[in-house]
Amino acid sequence: MSGIFITLEGGDGAGKSTQAEMLGAWFEERGHEVVRTREPGGTRLGSELRRLLLHGGEEIGDVDSRAEALLYAADRAQHVARVVRPALERDAVVVQDRYIDSSLAYQGAGRVLEADDIRRISEWASGGLWPHLTVLLDLDPEAASERRRTRGGTTDRLESEADDFHTAVRESFLALAEADPDRYLVLDATLPPDELNAAILARVAPLVTH
Repeated sequence: MSGIFITLEGGDGAGKSTQAEMLGAWFEERGHEVVRTREPGGTRLGSELRRLLLHGGEEIGDVDSRAEALLYAADRAQHVARVVRPALERDAVVVQDRYIDSSLAYQGAGRVLEADDIRRISEWASGGLWPHLTVLLDLDPEAASERRRTRGGTTDRLESEADDFHTAVRESFLALAEADPDRYLVLDATLPPDELNAAILARVAPLVTH
């Protein structure tokens, strides 16, 4: 594979979608094919799993933590096989909202499952595929919650979790970044979007060979 795989991570409300759009536009302006995608939900199967996992409510009832982790892994296996790998094989740039790190943070730390188990399941599901770069938009859970309130709309299952859940998720993301600085770029999500975009592009530029 010769494409470029970039993921964006962080709590809900951190601004991942905005930065993904700006980054994708930068690549497209330079003649690259860009595949903008997300987990869960980047395939037809994933869209149904996303609906169930985040908005299923009474339809699915109380989901066991292990079952939840396995459903995210199923989405990942389908997504990597049908979307991500084919795109990378044709030299495209994949800009993705959430990946394995989200499972490690949300199911590992948030649901208090063993991180090694989550990593093993995720690596098996993805065939060991990791991004060239992971951008973590770090935001205090309280500020993220305020952004979601301002945004309006309904909250999903994960957004509705208690503050200690979101704190654990944030701390897990930061620990993952500290353990893998070559892959991670950690940015303060309270910075203006243009400043964040400039910092991301400074890190992305060396990945572009043509």
